[in-house]
Amino acid sequence: MTQLPELVGWRAVILHRQDESMGRMVRQLNRLGLSVQVQWEPLDLGRTPADIVFVDADQGWCGLLPWEEEPAPLPVVALLQSEAPGRVAWALGQGAGAILSKPVVASAIYPVMVLAVCVHLERIANAERRALQDERIRMRPLVHGAVMTIMSRHGLDEDTAYRRLRRAAMGRRITMEQAAGEWLAGIVPLPEAG
Repeated sequence: MTQLPELVGWRAVILHRQDESMGRMVRQLNRLGLSVQVQWEPLDLGRTPADIVFVDADQGWCGLLPWEEEPAPLPVVALLQSEAPGRVAWALGQGAGAILSKPVVASAIYPVMVLAVCVHLERIANAERRALQDERIRMRPLVHGAVMTIMSRHGLDEDTAYRRLRRAAMGRRITMEQAAGEWLAGIVPLPEAG
């Protein structure tokens, strides 16, 4: 089961023109324990720190959010009344993890925030996993080199050399790539038995 985020004390920024719907939204966010800033100008996280952003996807423009071509550094909720595919695509391009339909209904705010936060955290976890996988793929030639060197130094076949390297990695609870690098650098010896 997914842990629900604790939102009390969070800072929300709403990038939207002031109207009756925004007043309802501010009141509901305050009831949920968030401090709220409403503005209709580009977001500057240095001047206006935020933990979550709500953005008018019907009227939003490129440059409204400061992370052009970069992943959103915080959860984003798109406020959307239009069904225009271009507006939905714009919201997704800004990093929206959830869409809150306009006019805003107070009871929809909390579930949408939870969804946006969970999607944001999942995106971060996926990016970290991808970076780790990319690093391991980049280091595969190191493992191959270590296996080839073990084979020639110890007169072993490839499978046995690989098993030795794997056992060394498992014994130290490190990756094969780390074990290969450490062994080639002379930091750790390999287990003797094959």
